[in-house]
Amino acid sequence: MQILAQLIVSGISLGMIYAVIAFGYQLTFATSRTLNFGQGEALMLGALVGLTLVGHMSYWLMIPLVLVFGALQGAVVERVAVRPALKTKSEFGWIMGTIALAIIFKNVAENIWGRDDLKFPSPLPETPLTFHGIHVLPMEIVVVVGALGMMLAVELFNRKSIYGKAVVATSNDRDAAGLMGINTRMVITFSYALSSMTAAFAGVLIAPLTLTGATMGVVLGLKAFAVAIIGGLNSGMGVIVGGLLLGIAETTTGFYLSTGYKDVPGLVLLLLVLSVKPAGLFGKTVINKV
Repeated sequence: MQILAQLIVSGISLGMIYAVIAFGYQLTFATSRTLNFGQGEALMLGALVGLTLVGHMSYWLMIPLVLVFGALQGAVVERVAVRPALKTKSEFGWIMGTIALAIIFKNVAENIWGRDDLKFPSPLPETPLTFHGIHVLPMEIVVVVGALGMMLAVELFNRKSIYGKAVVATSNDRDAAGLMGINTRMVITFSYALSSMTAAFAGVLIAPLTLTGATMGVVLGLKAFAVAIIGGLNSGMGVIVGGLLLGIAETTTGFYLSTGYKDVPGLVLLLLVLSVKPAGLFGKTVINKV
């Protein structure tokens, strides 16, 4: 029972990383009905830029700079890959555009930081804390608190600020928001900036717990996309629940069966959700009125 509790604790930390990346998918889908399939690369760039900066300043001072970098990177993705597709009403242009930019970002990272995985120095002691026989790394606690804090901050921004209300209005009805004088194009750019910023933040959260490299974001981005589908692309609670389900499923499967099978439960859950509730566990089916 103690082993299972240990696996669940580890799964929660991993699941919250998936959740905060999946939250970024939600942000862009809400305003433009598009997704950035380079979310994993935004995480990877955030981690590698953070690794470079942390050599010159403290970990905590580095985070705001990485957030700014992530926001700028997301704005570039929207401007280069998404806006032209929306302007021409291309159904698949934004898909190929974001994938193409993801490949470019990965190649750039390999040329700047190399192809070898790098060790990211932990800002906290790497000696685990023990609670009733369960070992928890201090950085794992930071991951959970940081991920929840980031998602809560974005939600409060959307609910309380005038700019956030513009995002909500665009999410509800983009055409109506435009008629009300809201610059929906800027809102979409902002949502992409915010999305990549959350991914970059996830990168510097998880980097001290794993190795950092140009390929680290590929799998994380895909799994976060699965979490977004499982939880629902329009439900903040859904991505948290979906992330926790996937994270715990991976750690328990990897221990009790084999690490070679740890990716299977998440894929099985994804297939089950798509067959039973395509909008996600907490998602709502959108009815388009003609």
